[in-house]
Amino acid sequence: MDDKETKTMVKSGVIAAIYFVLTIVFGEKSFGPIQFRISEAMTILPFYEPAAVPGLFVGCFIANIFGGLGPIDIFCGSLTTLLAAYLTSKMPNKYLATLPPILLNSFIIPIWVSKASNMPYIAVMSSICFSEFISVGVFGLILSVVFERVYKNKNH
Repeated sequence: MDDKETKTMVKSGVIAAIYFVLTIVFGEKSFGPIQFRISEAMTILPFYEPAAVPGLFVGCFIANIFGGLGPIDIFCGSLTTLLAAYLTSKMPNKYLATLPPILLNSFIIPIWVSKASNMPYIAVMSSICFSEFISVGVFGLILSVVFERVYKNKNH
């Protein structure tokens, strides 16, 4: 393994660990039909850093083991995060980069969360969409400003 691969693995691991901790620290608020994952702000990172794609997937996978809704959330929820992260990495600007996690999580996750919670799909979808908009669309864009400043200062 060369230095570049090692750095990528370390970055992915750090991102996974931060996502996991931010999700678990907020406990029940991170799971269920009315959820708010502050960790979702990190879903903007694949726009800037390729190592964030596997990092977010692993962080979500582990978090869903500890607090999710069982195997469907562990596998399907994590795969939704992986797809959103990949699509985010391909977006042309940071504003459009917020759309994959907001849209995919808003429409896919409620499929099983609504069944598990006996709540209507549209109610769960609306709740998750709102929380994703705040986490990704507001906090994620704030994180992107910080990331851009740190990265810019690092390269000067």
